[in-house]
Amino acid sequence: MGTMKRIAVLTSGGDAPGMNSAIRAVVYGANKAEIEVIGILRGYEGLIDWETRAVTIDDVRNINNRGGTILYSSRSERFLKKEWREKAAENLRKNQIDALVAIGGDGTMRGAIDFQQEGINTICIPGTIDRDVSCSEYTLGFDTAANTATDAIDRIRDSSVSHERCSVVEVMGRKRGYIALWAGMAASADAIVLPEKWDGNFDHIIETLKQRHAAGHDSYLVVVAEGVTDAPELAELIRKKTGIESRVSVLGYIQRGGSPTAKDRMYGSLMGAYAVELLNQGKKNQVVAIKNDLLVSYDLNEALQIANNELDSFQYELSLSLAE
Repeated sequence: MGTMKRIAVLTSGGDAPGMNSAIRAVVYGANKAEIEVIGILRGYEGLIDWETRAVTIDDVRNINNRGGTILYSSRSERFLKKEWREKAAENLRKNQIDALVAIGGDGTMRGAIDFQQEGINTICIPGTIDRDVSCSEYTLGFDTAANTATDAIDRIRDSSVSHERCSVVEVMGRKRGYIALWAGMAASADAIVLPEKWDGNFDHIIETLKQRHAAGHDSYLVVVAEGVTDAPELAELIRKKTGIESRVSVLGYIQRGGSPTAKDRMYGSLMGAYAVELLNQGKKNQVVAIKNDLLVSYDLNEALQIANNELDSFQYELSLSLAE
C-alpha cells in the first residue's frame, strides 16, 4: 500500500510479556515497507494527550527479552467518552497517521471498535495474560504467566512439604481460569478453583483434602483464580474442617513481569509482523488471531461477537481426573 507513510503503535490495558516482541516486529515490518512508526505512550491515554516518540530499528533491536512494554500502558476511562475519542482521532489526523496498531486485551479491542466511528483504521493484536480474547486461541503473555505461576507454586510446595500443611495459592484470572488450570495441573494441585466452574460449594475441596490426609499425604495444594472466592477464607475453612494447617500465597503481579518465554517472543513477533502485512494489503479494522496454530484475522466487530466463556472441556476434565 504505497500511500501509507506513517503508522502509530500503542499498548493498552494490563501489560503482558511478549508485547515488546510485537512492537519490535511492527517496527521491523514497517521499516521494510518504508513506513515511519510513531510510538504512543501510555495507551489510549497517551493518544488523547499526544504523548509520543518516534520508534526506530535501533530502539527495538534488543527488546525481545524484556517484560512489560517499552511504550508503557494504562487503562483509559476518558477514552470511553466520545469527546475524548474525537480528540484522539484528531491528533492522529493532524499528525498524518495513516493507521493504528493497538496491542492489548478485550478492553483495547472494544476501544478500537468505538474508534471506527472516528474513521481511524486500527489493527488489534491480542496481548493479555488471561487468554480471554475469544477469537484467538492464544494471547500474548499467557505462556509466560503460566510458567511464572508454576515456578512459584513449585517453590511454595517445597515449603508445604517441610511443614506438612496446605497451601492455598491465588493466581490471576478474574474471569478466565486458564492460568489457574495450567499452573494447577502442572504443579499437581489437589484442587483447582476456576471462575467458569465455581458454584460456591467448598464441600468437594474439603472432602478431597480429607481423603488425602487420611491416606497419609504430607502436603496439600489448592490453586484459586483471583476473584472467584476469598483465598484467606478458604484457607481458614480448610483448617477448621480438616485440621490441616493452611497458608495463603497471592502471586499477584509477578505473573505479569519477567522475561517472556520463547513462545511469547515468537507469537509476539508473528502477530506484530502480520499486523503490518494486513495494513500493506489494505485491510481495515482487523484483529490478528491464532487459529489452528496459524495466523488469521477477523473484522473487529466480528471478533467481539465470538463469545466463548468456556474452558476447553478436555483440559478441564483432565484436571479433575489427575486430581483423583
